[in-house]
Amino acid sequence: METILLTLNEYWTLFIRIMPFLFQGFIETFKVSLVAILAGSTLGFAIGILRTERIPVLNPLLALYIHVLRGTPFLVQLYIFYYVMPNLNISWLQWDATTAAFVALSIYTSSYVSEIVSSAIQTVPEGQWNAATALGLTHTQTLRLIILPQAMRLMVPSMSGVYVMIIKSTAILSVVAITELTRQGQSMIQLNARYTLFIWLVVAGFYFIYCYPVLRFARWAEKKLGISKPIELN
Repeated sequence: METILLTLNEYWTLFIRIMPFLFQGFIETFKVSLVAILAGSTLGFAIGILRTERIPVLNPLLALYIHVLRGTPFLVQLYIFYYVMPNLNISWLQWDATTAAFVALSIYTSSYVSEIVSSAIQTVPEGQWNAATALGLTHTQTLRLIILPQAMRLMVPSMSGVYVMIIKSTAILSVVAITELTRQGQSMIQLNARYTLFIWLVVAGFYFIYCYPVLRFARWAEKKLGISKPIELN
């Protein structure tokens, strides 16, 4: 019994010692992911709407944009934004690691959000458009007042999945020296190699605490809005 108490006390002492550093990493993870979610959702929402307009020249370019981003690993995209673009000798591309992380993760987010938005809009029955036209509403008015409110209900489940994926993707940012949660965990392990498993469990706990409320909110929104299943992305 005494041995168990000593072991628990040892782990508790370690927990207290590493918490400030892991919490600092958690704050960095929160900031990066929040900016990426907000900026990526805004950009993705605009791209998703544009794709439903079927503009001859623009639509293939947007499709290429989405397929390239979704068809390549985020790590490769991050390396391009951090290592390749600053070497192009273009002044406004001379960004630091934090800016590169914000931009890369935001653009990556937009590729998934745009597909959700365009799929949700296309799911709304064509008769809604025809009825609105018969009432004398313009295309923009129909989209804003009738189509988007219905489409928003369909976006909730898939959006929550994307946001959780983006939060977990911040772990990759450690490769460009962003001191987010995973990198702080690695630093603590270097100083406390005997407790590798324990430290990773604490790091995983932080991610769970962050992601779980997002999933719970999505589940609540699904029940509130009467949504049965998420949109399937092609």
